[in-house]
Amino acid sequence: MINLMLDNKEEVKRALVTLAVEKALLDIGKPTYDKVLEILNTEYHCHLPDCYEHPKYLNEILKQLSGNAGKVIVESIVRQLEEFNHHKPIKKFLEVIYN
Repeated sequence: MINLMLDNKEEVKRALVTLAVEKALLDIGKPTYDKVLEILNTEYHCHLPDCYEHPKYLNEILKQLSGNAGKVIVESIVRQLEEFNHHKPIKKFLEVIYN
């Protein structure tokens, strides 16, 4: 039962991070969202929710975006997850994408 509760908590954190990333990408625009998903799929063979465990992938992709889009996306994600950064996995995720 305890393991199930821990798994559920991890799934909630994963969902929070995924939604924050999705919203930040869509706020920039659907073409950017589509481009990031395409790169995740073709270069890293994963999907948006996988960024929770592999924030480095997202970090690398955001650095490739033109202009300051990557920086704006990171700032949006950080803002959205600010109140949850006391959770170690979310804090680690934010540290990786911020650098």
